[in-house]
Amino acid sequence: MLGSCRIWLVSSVILLLGLTIPCSCSSLKSKIKTKSAVFLSPKFEVGPGSVSNKYYYNIDFPRGHIALKSFDAEVVDEAGNSVPLYETYLHHWVVSRYYHRKNSPEPDQDGFNSTDFVIVRNDGICQENVLGQYYGLGSETRRTATQVPDPFGVEVGNAAEIPSGYEEKWLLNVHAIDTRGVEDKWGCIECRCDLYNVSKDESGQPLSPEYKGGLSCCIDGTRCRLSEGFEGPKRILYLRYTVKWFDWSDFIVPVKIYIFDVTDIMKASKNSTMPRAEHNCLIEFQVEKSCSPSVTTSNACVDTKRTSLSVPSGGYVIYGVAHQHTGGAGSTLYKQDGRTICSSLPIYGKGNEVGNEAGYVVGMSTCYPQPGSVKINDGETLILESIYNSTQSHAGVMGLFYILVADQLPNY
Repeated sequence: MLGSCRIWLVSSVILLLGLTIPCSCSSLKSKIKTKSAVFLSPKFEVGPGSVSNKYYYNIDFPRGHIALKSFDAEVVDEAGNSVPLYETYLHHWVVSRYYHRKNSPEPDQDGFNSTDFVIVRNDGICQENVLGQYYGLGSETRRTATQVPDPFGVEVGNAAEIPSGYEEKWLLNVHAIDTRGVEDKWGCIECRCDLYNVSKDESGQPLSPEYKGGLSCCIDGTRCRLSEGFEGPKRILYLRYTVKWFDWSDFIVPVKIYIFDVTDIMKASKNSTMPRAEHNCLIEFQVEKSCSPSVTTSNACVDTKRTSLSVPSGGYVIYGVAHQHTGGAGSTLYKQDGRTICSSLPIYGKGNEVGNEAGYVVGMSTCYPQPGSVKINDGETLILESIYNSTQSHAGVMGLFYILVADQLPNY
């Protein structure tokens, strides 16, 4: 074995030919250098109680044919200081890939020209333009691992896949809520409609009386109710994000991004000539209060939501993580036979410092199965379960689950 390792280290010609020697010292890092860069989003301004929920097109991002290895982010002020969640709550950030016709104007906040702008979705099963992002987290972003294990990577920038006359770009959506001086901090971050005095959605349609809170009530420019007499300054903030990547190489094994939603209810297609399952992903839901905090019976104060999800194309799972809001008690993705693919639990802060803010979800645990140990079959029906504490009601919560899946395993 020692001799094989020596041969591996000195045989650059063999490496260039793509041949491998079965040796325990082989690793992707010995062949390819990790690159890293830190970027700032365009600035956004918030004042006490205000909401910023904007889209930024053609953001700074690594270019070329590359393998993405991680994407980490946090909110910072003009001096570069990390901003705590109890001052500005990061409801979510989302990064999406798109093709844009060369020399045409960038889209604005109100939408885009469909002939000049083409979203490049992940491989998830929700309907078009819903949960199609490549990356996205919320308050848990600082303590949630996004690293893709070697030798895997998310392939982007392949010129052969970009339509003629178009170029690949990236857009960023940042949804931040300034909670300085608000009357009900937890109600504000759950976007309760009564606190925002909102009764219509962005298109001007009346909201259902059953809709107590969620994305439709904390749209860009709205303001959560402040404590009487409170005044505070506006501030300029940014999303600071760090991207790590490799230049693409045949040594890298590409992975697909799947995002599942516990609100997804499959239904039969109306197209009788091409029958297939359609997915209806609502993204958010409400948790009703079911008992008093004094109740001690096991599982008496939890709201469990489950759904079945049919996956057209499977593969080997190499990463998994859930996304939940405050009140979340964990989420699990199961195989059709009941075996666990991944369980992801929220990490709650216990202090006052950034990254450990008491009561907030500051991280989610992740899964890194040994490659080859967890496989999803083509057409397999998975079960997604999301659990929330129901000692009190929660509005606008989410039960998403991200996994990375490889079609094949490395052959070295």
